[in-house]
Amino acid sequence: MSDCVFAIVGDGFVLMAADTSANQSIIRMKTGEDKILEATSHMLLGATGDGGDRVQFTEMVQANMQLYKFRNGISLSTHAAANYVRGELATALRKGPYNCNLLVAGYDNDAPSLYYVDYLSCLHKMNCSGHGYGAIFCYSLFDKHWKPNMTEVEVKELAKLCLAEIKARLVVAPPEFRFKVVDKDGIRTVEL
Repeated sequence: MSDCVFAIVGDGFVLMAADTSANQSIIRMKTGEDKILEATSHMLLGATGDGGDRVQFTEMVQANMQLYKFRNGISLSTHAAANYVRGELATALRKGPYNCNLLVAGYDNDAPSLYYVDYLSCLHKMNCSGHGYGAIFCYSLFDKHWKPNMTEVEVKELAKLCLAEIKARLVVAPPEFRFKVVDKDGIRTVEL
């Protein structure tokens, strides 16, 4: 998968990064694709995988989360949303699977959280995680540099290290990335 998405939990926030390329096999179809969906005012879904499956699945999740809020008057927590996503992928796995992997990041109950969900519906809470070939190069950097209660400046520096490693080592490195932060104030796009 030439897609790449990764996220890092800091002190009171989560930074998520995703490439902006839409590829089909070895051909770049377009740039400017936003692979980080704002599921709610305090939750992000970062997805990789086949373009059709990725868009269809994340928009379905977003719509059902809005429907849940409309019907019940409250939003799903990040933990509940991650379990909902896992359940939907598990159900689809037995019918017509979605070829998409997700990171679910959010801020609720005065704490940020990040969940890894893959196309086989494996779910795990993480401090740093990613999907795609580019993210493979980030894992060693996460192990070496991540620590609890990192400031936003420290997390941005770690993200810069990840980007440099992806661009230096990945043959089909994505040319551009988009970065979003979710914290107590909501979601915002940031620049490195």
